[in-house]
Amino acid sequence: MLERFGWSDLLRLQFQSHDAAGLVPARVVVQQRGLYEVVTDQGERAATLAGKFAHDAEEGGYPVTGDWVAVALPAGDGMAQIRAVLPRRSTFIRKAAGPGAPRGQIVAANADLALLVSSLNGDLNLRRIERYLAAAWESGASPVIVLTKADACTDVEACVAEVESVAFGVPVHAISALTGQGLDALRAGLSPGTTAVVLGSSGVGKSTLVNALAGESLMETRAISADGQRGRHTTTHRELILLPSGALILDTPGMRELGLWDAESGVSSAFPEIEALIAQCRFGDCRHRDEPECAVRAARADGSLPDDRWEAWRKLQKELRFEHNKEDWQARMETRRDRVRKHKEGRARMRFKMGEE
Repeated sequence: MLERFGWSDLLRLQFQSHDAAGLVPARVVVQQRGLYEVVTDQGERAATLAGKFAHDAEEGGYPVTGDWVAVALPAGDGMAQIRAVLPRRSTFIRKAAGPGAPRGQIVAANADLALLVSSLNGDLNLRRIERYLAAAWESGASPVIVLTKADACTDVEACVAEVESVAFGVPVHAISALTGQGLDALRAGLSPGTTAVVLGSSGVGKSTLVNALAGESLMETRAISADGQRGRHTTTHRELILLPSGALILDTPGMRELGLWDAESGVSSAFPEIEALIAQCRFGDCRHRDEPECAVRAARADGSLPDDRWEAWRKLQKELRFEHNKEDWQARMETRRDRVRKHKEGRARMRFKMGEE
């Protein structure tokens, strides 16, 4: 059973210490509101976090769908206890939204492929695709762009060419779940044991894509809205599904906004032509404004680097700098609070000591 879900010799090596402790390996297939469903060699079991693990886990240390975990199996049909998470080979992280939320939210773990889904029904946005590409490259998974609802597009070839202009070798598939267009080519890239995570904005057809690949209705879907442009997301949890082909696919809730999290290398991979130009500038600290022999300015002047592509790179770099500065400020505040606390504790100990004397 575990081998069908991607169990490997490397994972077996990583699990040795847990095996010695009497635990068994499992993979998280459903994560919803703090509850889990895991698959073991004995089948699927409901699971919860062991108290000590829940208390000791650091930020981002709780298991997510796709994780390999070490569990204790009680006798009978009781809930399994998750005691540890094995090292992740890939992690898709986005900036969490809302005050008090963890700074980085893990969306999926241990994916080999990231299916970046966008719709061809009028919602195609190259800047959003660039953002998803940066996050996918940073995760450690290989990106694949999936353009859904090809039956609603009047010029599929032109749209694919437009996306390929920012994809730089990443496979681009235009598909239609309604007519079956492009599905066979996409299925061919999903080999047995491969885990693919489906990522995209709300309403782009992720659940419909999963149903089409599975050959049956597994995920709830809704029709697009009255204006014909955007659907509403229906997936409310993350679930790892074993396809008839032997591949695994992980559907995720739609994300209205994807905030990048610690993705410098991902942005570099998503904009390789800009990184190559920067390396050709005369000065290593070139700001690409008025410095002499600036390769970036020269490329913009002759049109080989489009202005919108350059502005998209600058926007993502600015966002990353803002996040880093915020992290530095939070770290400084935490250090200051720690110093104040220690100072107060020291003064309290001194007063107590003087009172004893």
